[in-house]
Amino acid sequence: MTDPSQTASTGHASPGSGGDYDPESIPVRSAATVLILADRPDLQVLMLKRNARSVFVGDMWVFPGGAVDPEDATPQADAVVEGLTDVEASRSLELEEGGIAYWVAALRETFEEAGILLARLPGDTALVDLSLPDVEQRFNTYRAGVNAGNADFVDVVRKEGLVLDGSGVHYISRWVTPLGPPRRYDTRFFVTEMPKGQQPLHDDDEAVHHEWIRPADALALNEADEMLMMTPTVSMLDRLARYQNSAEAITAATGNDQQQDEMVRIRYGIEGPRRIAWPGDSDYEASDPRVESGMVRWPRRRPTQ
Repeated sequence: MTDPSQTASTGHASPGSGGDYDPESIPVRSAATVLILADRPDLQVLMLKRNARSVFVGDMWVFPGGAVDPEDATPQADAVVEGLTDVEASRSLELEEGGIAYWVAALRETFEEAGILLARLPGDTALVDLSLPDVEQRFNTYRAGVNAGNADFVDVVRKEGLVLDGSGVHYISRWVTPLGPPRRYDTRFFVTEMPKGQQPLHDDDEAVHHEWIRPADALALNEADEMLMMTPTVSMLDRLARYQNSAEAITAATGNDQQQDEMVRIRYGIEGPRRIAWPGDSDYEASDPRVESGMVRWPRRRPTQ
């Protein structure tokens, strides 16, 4: 049984989370975020630094993502996703219906925050190429409109005759923000590969910097307090660091179901990446299952001991 006198590790507190509010009154919103991988030439992941003025996770390093909006859960949004049905998406997320909205939100936020469009022509296998100057300018205009609230993401996709990539974006984790922050999220994590012919560009609003980084390097910087991150971000980097390249990581994420789920626990009195206890660790049963709710559906490759 857990000893209530023990204090579990909580990770970094966000510098942008101040203010007076009642933690018990904060609703839990649905959210989605995406790990975008590339071999440069070794495995790296795209990370964004949040604006220090942000109410939630200000000044922290995250993956592109955000809340699921009502516009993500419409028949029109459902219709522009190719390679995945709502029945399949909902089954994967263990929902009765509406699961496809998480994929739409993840791809919309990736476009808004990082300028990456995970879309293609219907029936095509390659994602859209935005490298030509006139195409790049057109989609930059679309992005500015979506970020300003003057354009609808799904309408942009339809206008360009594109479909969102439902088959190449894989569900790998779920984390629920613990009681305390001024905003709380029930976040689904996804993974995909960086499309050719595109370049990430942070929006200079919610995200003020972007960087490609090796997972092990990001974890080391987090432990040194040089890259502030929340526990879910650290857990995803810890798992990603066990893969050799993006193809291996994405293959490991493909076609999984609840049988691969691992519940993450938090070690007492330890900060940094080592605060996360995985099933199979010698102290897993002695770690705290109450602090944060985390599930990872991404089969691990532990290094040879």
